[in-house]
Amino acid sequence: MVWVICLWMALCALPGRLAAEVNVAQSTAELLRQGDVVVARYQATESGRTADAFASLYFDLFEGSGLETAIGLRDMARKARLESLFGEVIGLANQSQPAPVVQTAWAELKSLLQQTAQEHASGDEGSLAILLQSFLILLREGFEAMLVVTALAAYLRKMGAADKVWVLWQGVGIALLASVLTAWLLGWVLQLTGAAQEAMEGLTMLVAAGVLFYVSYWLISKQEAARWQQYIRDKIQAAVGRGELFALGLAAFLAVYREGAETILFYRALMGQARGQNEAIVLGFVLATLVLLGLMWVMRQAAMRLPMGPFFTVTAALLYYLALSFTGHGVLELQGAGWIPTTPIPHIPRITWLGLFPTRESVGAQLLLLIPALGALIWMGIQRRQARTR
Repeated sequence: MVWVICLWMALCALPGRLAAEVNVAQSTAELLRQGDVVVARYQATESGRTADAFASLYFDLFEGSGLETAIGLRDMARKARLESLFGEVIGLANQSQPAPVVQTAWAELKSLLQQTAQEHASGDEGSLAILLQSFLILLREGFEAMLVVTALAAYLRKMGAADKVWVLWQGVGIALLASVLTAWLLGWVLQLTGAAQEAMEGLTMLVAAGVLFYVSYWLISKQEAARWQQYIRDKIQAAVGRGELFALGLAAFLAVYREGAETILFYRALMGQARGQNEAIVLGFVLATLVLLGLMWVMRQAAMRLPMGPFFTVTAALLYYLALSFTGHGVLELQGAGWIPTTPIPHIPRITWLGLFPTRESVGAQLLLLIPALGALIWMGIQRRQARTR
């Protein structure tokens, strides 16, 4: 887990002004006041004006005031839900929906914002609370990256190619450098707009989703080969070819890069909001590092004890789930950036951990992964039956 230590050193070494403390109650109250005014003036014949006004509220107040970051420090799922609800209001306005429909969507967003502000107001900002926030930031942001890297490393070891694990760590190292550079550019040099930041995050998630989807299919196909053709027993070194190694290294890079820059920015924000409590932040960081190390050790031991077939199946399912989740969240970020439209779908649940958001674009993108996955499973089932009859 050297990468988390490197992130902390980069965090302390990077220049720049720490984020100022965010007044969640004040920022939320102003956002709600302006939102009420915009919705009250809504007319279906001038819907574009309302959509633009809410987009401005999103970037100038929700993001620009630091409210989004303050919420994300405590609850990333809540942050994603609020982003989705903002997108729903903007999408309904763009569609020139009747005023009651837009008002209902705004009422849901307003209620969640009020609830969030109340929770922040009642929360304890003492050293214990800061320690817990610091702990959860790294645990939350590092867990998915740890899952991907550990699973791929276990795959190489079970393939008898432990000497190739360096490819993964090379990807991790490059991702760390890229994360530090990205955080520096975003936070201190370019001062990119919120739209540009969200676009970058969305594109990174979608590329990561594509790579993880490819690797998950590749792993499940190797599981079939291992079971029916004794693939593992023949020329193990040749089995891990240059192209396959590149895909594994790229998957490790994207897993760490996706989390790295955001982790640095979150810690910078926390240090700005908890001035004088750096000891609590460091302790939370160290505790999360130890927990992640423990989880890595448990995963490695469990993976090496699993039979080859179940191991490939579980690993492929894990990577596929992450690809599906990244796809939904990536589309959400691009919608927030205004790169793609937002077309709400009624009666679709909003499940943040699955990356499922009730828009045609988000659901459609996830279906693009579901359909070929189902086709691949059917095809492999046919091949399995044919192998049994031989």
